[in-house]
Amino acid sequence: MIHKSAFLYFIILSLIPMIACGPRRSANEKRYPLKGKVVAVDKSERTATIAHEDIPGYMPGMTMPFRIKNDADLEMLKPGDQVTATLVVDDLSSWIEITAIVEGGSPLTPTTAVPGEPKPGDEIPDFGLVNQDGKRIRLSQFKGKALALTFIYTRCPQPDQCTLMSNNFAAIDQELQKQPDLYARTHLLTITFDPDYDSPKVMRSYGAGHTGRYSDETFQHWEFATGSKDEVKGIAQFFGLRYFLDTESGNEQVIHSLRTAVISPDGKLIKLYRGNEWKPEEIVTDLTGLVTTTQAKP
Repeated sequence: MIHKSAFLYFIILSLIPMIACGPRRSANEKRYPLKGKVVAVDKSERTATIAHEDIPGYMPGMTMPFRIKNDADLEMLKPGDQVTATLVVDDLSSWIEITAIVEGGSPLTPTTAVPGEPKPGDEIPDFGLVNQDGKRIRLSQFKGKALALTFIYTRCPQPDQCTLMSNNFAAIDQELQKQPDLYARTHLLTITFDPDYDSPKVMRSYGAGHTGRYSDETFQHWEFATGSKDEVKGIAQFFGLRYFLDTESGNEQVIHSLRTAVISPDGKLIKLYRGNEWKPEEIVTDLTGLVTTTQAKP
């Protein structure tokens, strides 16, 4: 185990004059103990995706990215490490401060099988939802096409969470449009996990804003779906997405993880991307490969 207490003691002593002149903590800052396993580290974004245990008084266990402020913490963390940390939450942001690391393990990949989550090759149940036009849809209607789906909620305040998922899907949509045959054989689906607020009307407005076609959007290729609480919960839990409403903040913020899935034309899981580290070109490659393979079959 790597303990940082002795090292930090001398660092803190040397920085006392600087700390005294530095910014004060927010009066609304809250601190929570966190334990979990590092799944991925993105040094350019200064984030670590951690599969963490329940955080008492704040959120249940899930896998999600956390911001890392300290350079040394960011440099030391590796996928597979077990970490003990403090989650710091204030009015504007949140981050974690590492207190101990146990090295080892290997990172999760989009094809890694995780207990409680679907594994590549699993049949996707025929979930039912409601699209942006208020029409009932089922996942089975997309069979025959390579499908990518992701989860968001429209009021998400974090630019590197739901907004990033939607921006990534917008980039995927635009890239696929460059090849009409590929575009016709693929489909995108964005699902909200906040159905109380995200009505079909809200999803239509949100979706049209992200495609950039506004009133001209037909949603033939990229749909935005909601549903009843039970319908949304069922599909979210199947893919390992966890979320809950933070009632203490007063902002009706939903604390959540992230999941993005690539599904074959025959309705089976190909890859499950956890977190926000994936890039649009990865899923474009996945979808292209599925379409090419399907076309090559006799």
